[in-house]
Amino acid sequence: MDPTLIIMWLGFILAGYAVVGNDSIQTLGTFLSSNEERPWYVLWAFAGSILTFTLIYGWYQYGGDVSYGRLEKYAFVDNMSWPYLLPPLVLMLLTRTGIPVSTSFLVLTFFKPKGLIDMTVKSVLGYALAFLLAIIVWQFVTKLLDKRFMDNKITSNQKRNWTILQWCSTGFLWGQWLIQDFANIYVYLPRSLTGIEIGLSLAILLTMLAVIFYSKGGNIQKIVKAKTNTTDIRSATIVDFIYGILLLFFKEFSNVPMSTTWVFLGLLAGREIAIRYTVELIKEPSDIERAPAMHYAGIGLNFVIVALIAYVVFLRDAVTDIPWMVPLMAGVMIARAAVAYYETLPGRFNLKAAFKDIGKDLAKVTFGLAISIALVFVMRFLLTGSFSAPIGG
Repeated sequence: MDPTLIIMWLGFILAGYAVVGNDSIQTLGTFLSSNEERPWYVLWAFAGSILTFTLIYGWYQYGGDVSYGRLEKYAFVDNMSWPYLLPPLVLMLLTRTGIPVSTSFLVLTFFKPKGLIDMTVKSVLGYALAFLLAIIVWQFVTKLLDKRFMDNKITSNQKRNWTILQWCSTGFLWGQWLIQDFANIYVYLPRSLTGIEIGLSLAILLTMLAVIFYSKGGNIQKIVKAKTNTTDIRSATIVDFIYGILLLFFKEFSNVPMSTTWVFLGLLAGREIAIRYTVELIKEPSDIERAPAMHYAGIGLNFVIVALIAYVVFLRDAVTDIPWMVPLMAGVMIARAAVAYYETLPGRFNLKAAFKDIGKDLAKVTFGLAISIALVFVMRFLLTGSFSAPIGG
């Protein structure tokens, strides 16, 4: 048998296992947390049916390209050799430690180092946009819903209705995530797949997905469970829906691959600060009287955030041409978090704990990103003597 063919499929299997084991928890984590009492194979059948539909639809609609055009600038490597197995192997190793590594950076940058800058800008922009959107949305959601969710246990009748809503939102989110991340797996296979290739690859992915559901998400799932009220099916439904909307936006934004890990953590970070901040104000409304300047500064920053989000949505892919946009969004993120901290005097300890958790998550993903990029270029240099030269067979 052709060694290239073996390496191609082995690379696909390793990448598939690493990606499904690492990234899929971003979309299925809250679903798993709030449905722990259900048999794993029921949840797997639901997620597997959506995976099957999304894969086959992309294959049919894009002429055999299941990446939905994400790999159009990533040429297929005909003479694939053993070094191409290193990125998914490293990814699997890091995943077992619980570090939320960016598979897009580790796998796709190995195939095309020149795509690193565009991918980085889009991913960092994704974190900032998700954070800002979450910190606005969950100030209102917490007042209207989340505080009530935490104070009142769900009734059996409510749970039936929310279960339907959650499974719908999870299905929507799961499909949007697959469209983004199929590129990280199928970069190992030809850009136009035959019927046999699509069938075999689908069977492999469904088997890997079964392993994830059977193990209840593994180490990465701990990040999701650590966040406030994510095991409540009502809160999980809202998280899934907002995340799905964000991924839908970035799907239309451009065909440049991105790290969905950064978007996911940005969403959870903004949500965590908004919930703790709003709950503290509900408990201690006198905080507004103690720090009126901070209160009105927070309201002003909320308007700035809404305007900034609207501007980014209006510009779409042109936003990456504005060099000051990402630093501005980062500054607004920090400012809004600081104002929330100084406004809620009795709740500072609670917000400090949130900042600490968010910092740890961001440090983990940043460490994973740095390691991913460094390993890609080190492996290339050791094999070719150059940081960007193609790897021969």
